[in-house]
Amino acid sequence: MFGLENAAGPTGAALLIGVVLVEALLLYVGYGALESVLGPTIARALRGD
Repeated sequence: MFGLENAAGPTGAALLIGVVLVEALLLYVGYGALESVLGPTIARALRGD
């Protein structure tokens, strides 16, 4: 997908780890933002307010 299959050895491993960490960070920030925007609305709906 990103052309990582061509990277080999320690450089490829470091590149793969870096990509996975960036992806995890983006998901963490994205889901955090989504929760802060939609969280109160969903909580109110579940409580029946």
